[in-house]
Amino acid sequence: MTAERVTVSLDNDTAAALSNLTDWTGEGQSEVIRRALTFYAANFEAAEADAGPNLATYHQMLSGGEHVLLDIDFLHCFLDYVTDETGTPDPAFVDAADTVSDYHAHEYVDRFDNIGELLEWLSFCGFLSVRATDGDTYQVVFPSASLRWFMTRFIKRSVRDLPFELDIEASVSKVLITERQAE
Repeated sequence: MTAERVTVSLDNDTAAALSNLTDWTGEGQSEVIRRALTFYAANFEAAEADAGPNLATYHQMLSGGEHVLLDIDFLHCFLDYVTDETGTPDPAFVDAADTVSDYHAHEYVDRFDNIGELLEWLSFCGFLSVRATDGDTYQVVFPSASLRWFMTRFIKRSVRDLPFELDIEASVSKVLITERQAE
């Protein structure tokens, strides 16, 4: 192997990262740097892509252990299982879901200032897709009518302590949500 020597200057953060990597791997600095460069070259496009905000949000959600990835078909199975043949949800399920919504209402007081922020957060969870329309009105699209029912109920209950009220106009699988000042 022909070796080419390179001299680099490291800032404090990079020097600490190199030190940590040598400690964790038990390898010398040269080997760690060779592996890092090889990895970077192999993953250059991913490393340079602007996935920052979304990737950071997913990481924040998943690393806390409070959220999980869930196949949308499983969610539909759950929602179908807790409803009878007429589509009426089991009262015990509704009570349990309302308890979760009520907990989030307390959590959201310090987290969201407007409905747009909350809808964006819920879109990261995969429950809905959202786009702003006019002013404080948002068109929210759900993958199914059962998910529309479930998430609309959740949204109504979870924003009860926030400094605004909502007008919700429902369609089959989407709704218009308008934020207005509390009276």
